[in-house]
Amino acid sequence: MNKQAYLLCFPVILFFFACNNSSNSVSKGEAGQSATDSMKASITEKPFGNYYNAPVTEYTLTNSSGMQASILNYGGTITKLMVPDRNGKMGDVVLGFETFGGYMQKKDPYIGALVGRYANRIANAKFTMDGKTYKLAPNNFGNSLHGGNVGFDKVIWNTEKIGDSSLKLTYQSKDGEEGYPGNLNVQVIYTLGADNSLKIDYTATTDQATPVNLTNHSYFNLSAGKDSTVLDHVLKLDADKYTPVNDQLIPTGQIANVKGTPLDFTTPKAIGKDIGSVKGGFDHNWILNKRGTELQEAATVYDPGSGRYMEVLTTQPGIQFYSGNFLNGDLQLTKEGQIYIPHSGLCLETQHYPDSPNEPSFPNTILRPGETYKQTTVYKFSVK
Repeated sequence: MNKQAYLLCFPVILFFFACNNSSNSVSKGEAGQSATDSMKASITEKPFGNYYNAPVTEYTLTNSSGMQASILNYGGTITKLMVPDRNGKMGDVVLGFETFGGYMQKKDPYIGALVGRYANRIANAKFTMDGKTYKLAPNNFGNSLHGGNVGFDKVIWNTEKIGDSSLKLTYQSKDGEEGYPGNLNVQVIYTLGADNSLKIDYTATTDQATPVNLTNHSYFNLSAGKDSTVLDHVLKLDADKYTPVNDQLIPTGQIANVKGTPLDFTTPKAIGKDIGSVKGGFDHNWILNKRGTELQEAATVYDPGSGRYMEVLTTQPGIQFYSGNFLNGDLQLTKEGQIYIPHSGLCLETQHYPDSPNEPSFPNTILRPGETYKQTTVYKFSVK
């Protein structure tokens, strides 16, 4: 080709490639399946129903790479967590419901919610503090679970947007609520990071001594619903010890080693590998290999199928790994009509130990006037 012909053809070639790239870009965006690097961090909101006379709102936090976290003012509930897989395709990695009616089901097992005033179980629904015995709501085989009949998962929280990446929720739990003493002022801040992390900062103050143990009860399935269970997920827990439980899942007060037991996740292991050796499945408190209250890695979860990898970091001394044993397929209004059978999702609830108010040898969970309860947990997502 001579120089004159080349100069005439060159603009045509450029035009062809520009059109081709533009077409590909539009197609990718219309499919809505891939994370992008050009999105602007934002917080949007939309009506999600009504709780008696109070409007329920869903807030959606979006970061610059397209990850999204949707949260209700009802129960501080995480309804969606959109995370890319190894191919960049976005998928919702938490269980949940299409409409607010799903979260109002009596059998809803705390899916996605903040739980308190005391997460997990308190034996016989009572505890003694400073010489006085307090009776709580016996909502779980005579024990108190996740704060009682109307815990923090079943109330409307006040909300405030902080910038374009954080949502602050506040709630006052009044003296005597569900049997707990003291007016407890609680603040929870959800922050969606540019590194595809969801950070949850908890703080609380009280005007009377009271037990406090707060956590989030999301059920994760990193396959984004492609796999009906999480039994192929690979879990690692940075914990050499755990708290054994009785047949009602109440700690016995003992501390035991995981080595040589099905509860040993000190090296990555498929959840389904040893679950048949544990009566009822996994629902135990692991004692983390950490000292102090620094933010440290507690767990990792990997889904080989999608490549999604989740790291859990926390300031707490324990983590409850629950393998979704009590899901039985009867929940209605689930996302895309999925049937949540046993082990459809897993929970990693960062916490103090269950029944600590009745176990003096466990780390202290009594908050007193003038003190501030603080807890930070981070769920960080990447791919392998």
